[in-house]
Amino acid sequence: MIVDAHQHFWDPETADYPWLTDDLRRRYGPEHLEPLLRRHGVDGTVVVQARHSLDETRELLALDAPFVLGVVGWVDLTGDVAAQLADLEGSLVGVRHQVHDEPDAAWLLRDDVQRGLAAVGEAGLAYDLLVRARELPAAVETARRHPGIRFVLDHVAKRPPDDGAWAEGVAALAELPNVACKLSGLFTETDPAGTVERALRWFGPGRCMFGSDWPVCLPACEYGDALALVADDEDVPSGTAIRTYRLAA
Repeated sequence: MIVDAHQHFWDPETADYPWLTDDLRRRYGPEHLEPLLRRHGVDGTVVVQARHSLDETRELLALDAPFVLGVVGWVDLTGDVAAQLADLEGSLVGVRHQVHDEPDAAWLLRDDVQRGLAAVGEAGLAYDLLVRARELPAAVETARRHPGIRFVLDHVAKRPPDDGAWAEGVAALAELPNVACKLSGLFTETDPAGTVERALRWFGPGRCMFGSDWPVCLPACEYGDALALVADDEDVPSGTAIRTYRLAA
């Protein structure tokens, strides 16, 4: 079995995605991804939020796409997280916030955000860490404070060319047993194959999972290129994602 643990849908005609580049500014929906999944033998996916919007989370949860096994959505971590989650229906398996876009590198350590993360954990959901090297120290401290939350490091924290601080931070996260790592979004960053090798060494295949980052990956690679980059160990293609997100696969 193969699970793509990280893909997106969006339509810039109906919502604002400020980070979209011109080559990605078009609609991408289930009908565009499904043929690629069939072609490459991918059995299911986890669709991930692309903007800070409860409306988008509701839309993803309401998708009529049998291959979508779960949704990593967005909630306002600075607000009443329990109330927001109670208002959501569907296969929500995790929460994510675009932390690397926050001006404050220590945003995750704010008291209100920490309370929100605790509520995510109490709901039994995973939390995706979308961070770069600058935010890794706060991510490490957050994962240490919440050993009961299943954290997932997206895109191996987007390895930069000058990767000393990145390597130190990712290796520190890997020392924490409640953190898994997505081998995703690599073709848009530095040395994809080398990053996979280091992530597998740090986390082990039992805490690494495949994610295509489709369609963000398309300017840099084809869907099959992202899949071919990951290891053949059964944990990376599916097992880690199923366990971490508690997917009903």
